[in-house]
Amino acid sequence: MPNAFDFTASPFDCLDADEQRIVRDSVDIAYFRDGDTILDPGIEPSHLFVVIKGYVSQFEGDEPVATYGPSDCFDGRSLMAGRVSSRFVATEEVVAYELAKAAVRELISRNATFGALLFSDLSHKLGALAERHSQRELQALTMSRVGEAYLRPAHFVAGDSGIVEAASLMHAQRTSSVLVRDGERLGIFTNTGLQRAVVDGRPLATLAVKDFATFPLAAIAPGARLFDALALMIQHQVHRLVVADGARIVGLLEQLDLLSFLSNHSYLITAQIVQAQSLDALRAAAERITRFVALLYRGGTRVSQIGKLVQALNGKLCERAWQLIAPPALAADSCLFVMGSEGRGEQLLKTDQDNGLIVRDGAPVSDADVAAACERFSAALRDFGYPDCPGRIMVSNPAWRRSASEFAATVREWLLRPDPESLMALAIFVDARAVAGDASLLASVRAGLQGLVAADDSLLGRFASAIDSFPDASGGWWNRLLLIGEQDRQTLDLKKAAIFPIVHGVRSLALREELAATSTAERLDGLVAAGRLPADFATSLLDSLHFLMGLKLKAGLAEIDTGRPVSGGVPTDRLTSLERDLLKDALAVVKRFKTLVRHQFHLEAA
Repeated sequence: MPNAFDFTASPFDCLDADEQRIVRDSVDIAYFRDGDTILDPGIEPSHLFVVIKGYVSQFEGDEPVATYGPSDCFDGRSLMAGRVSSRFVATEEVVAYELAKAAVRELISRNATFGALLFSDLSHKLGALAERHSQRELQALTMSRVGEAYLRPAHFVAGDSGIVEAASLMHAQRTSSVLVRDGERLGIFTNTGLQRAVVDGRPLATLAVKDFATFPLAAIAPGARLFDALALMIQHQVHRLVVADGARIVGLLEQLDLLSFLSNHSYLITAQIVQAQSLDALRAAAERITRFVALLYRGGTRVSQIGKLVQALNGKLCERAWQLIAPPALAADSCLFVMGSEGRGEQLLKTDQDNGLIVRDGAPVSDADVAAACERFSAALRDFGYPDCPGRIMVSNPAWRRSASEFAATVREWLLRPDPESLMALAIFVDARAVAGDASLLASVRAGLQGLVAADDSLLGRFASAIDSFPDASGGWWNRLLLIGEQDRQTLDLKKAAIFPIVHGVRSLALREELAATSTAERLDGLVAAGRLPADFATSLLDSLHFLMGLKLKAGLAEIDTGRPVSGGVPTDRLTSLERDLLKDALAVVKRFKTLVRHQFHLEAA
């Protein structure tokens, strides 16, 4: 009975002590030589295999469909079905655990999460994982430090200052409190103290602020945990704490800000953006967005929710930057829009700029003023951490800033001359979303596009054919991907391998149905409602997309943590066994979807 069984690998990491004992009591070790067939189609399996050393390939007929390495398990599905449907072959010497069928059945009956992770489809696996994440979410967030939360600036008055002076300072600084220095004492004067002074009855001009302040202060260090800050507020029955690093006052932690941080502190960044009076202030808000994304992801927030919040924050950031930069006449008579993943609400970390500008015909602005504003806007986004688009799809490029009539003519030109460059521009523009100015300008151009494209089957076919722009993530390529050794580190471009085919395939189907939605999720809902996609398959597509986005985000955050630029690649040697299993499922969904899109647009004969 081996005692070294790895209970940190999925799905065994969800077992409790009693369930782990069942595994230890029911497991043995098997050895297979290179080329040995471990399981053959049609036989009745008796064990679940967990690879200790070596690699096993799974074949459907003669086609390799998956590879299993150390800590991977197979074949749970056939074990429960009672018959093996694929052939499993050792591709080098294999040492594996054999877990008896009866033990597997008992574990499934005792632990639903184990069963879901072992042999359910992608959606059920991700659902089980989400439940586990949600149980840990509050714990993860409350382990954050006080210094990571939003701290309000501290403002001071002398203890002998009058109530009117203190209230005037609070009004000018838009704050609900000021700190009061009274000799060696440090206290706080709040709206509650102001109310007490008003009902006191004496003339406010005769009252000293120290008489209505609270002494001593409830203070906490910036390195303390937020959970401790919340406990301190409850203990002292206060709504704010002074954050002090030794004798230095860092700021004030408000209860509202703390609770918002623990649940969702995006509104704080929004407040920073809306109230910003300079591009420098906006840059500070932009820096908080990436930290916010990291906090949410590590706290277990779903990728889809993060994407929506980032879309809203980026939209506000662009809107405020444009308001600060553009002359009032241009801001009123134009529509600034974003495209790509930002337009779809699927951007997580900062990516290349993809934006454009439509100016109302006859607007009282000169071409020089428009050009100057657009150059400043692109430079500002660059300063905020959003690099220039390599294809120059941005407002600083005259091709992407035009009058409404010129933009409409440009779109018609894309349709009349659908070469690869025009089709790329069309695909990008289809995801456009207004972020500042008059949104009706963009809506008018889009309305003219929808009907023209949907009526042209030939154009739709050429548009949809881009799903085959990159190699298919299957067969020999996939096996090479998973045969990872110490000397053979590989990086997977998930955008090319899987994310783009989902996004563009759904975009193509939505364009044919004349759906106005820009997000992949909303487009899938529309396609299901129109009877163009089965609901369960649409769910699998969306789950796959969000899982793939999560893998990219995890890799990007790891690069940021180590001071490297975000590359967009996912190191495959750092995937957990569960992630590899889910990646196989997701790529299988992508493969099915590409086949469906080819059939829908008659691309097989192309």
